[in-house]
Amino acid sequence: MADLQAIFDAMPERFQTGKAGDLDLGIQFDITGDGGGKWYAHIKDGAIDVERGIIDAPAATLKMDADEFAKMSNGELNPMMAFMSGKIKVDGDLNSLMKFQTLVGL
Repeated sequence: MADLQAIFDAMPERFQTGKAGDLDLGIQFDITGDGGGKWYAHIKDGAIDVERGIIDAPAATLKMDADEFAKMSNGELNPMMAFMSGKIKVDGDLNSLMKFQTLVGL
């Protein structure tokens, strides 16, 4: 079982503050399977807040299996290939999720 909390805890360290500008963006993560749960990340005023739970009106929601999410976060699974093969489901604005990915390095 993947330690997803550690992955989410590391997001602020990976966050590229200088590239965020005045972005105001919320992303919801709906992770299924063993060790799954709901987390969100909110970028605002050049900072990122990552918490367990649900955010109101996210720009996008990423739905993914816990083991696949861990592989993607560790660089073992290409995010675009995961999306194209159906391992990632996105509700909402895909471009917002891609912006988030570049700022956090998923």
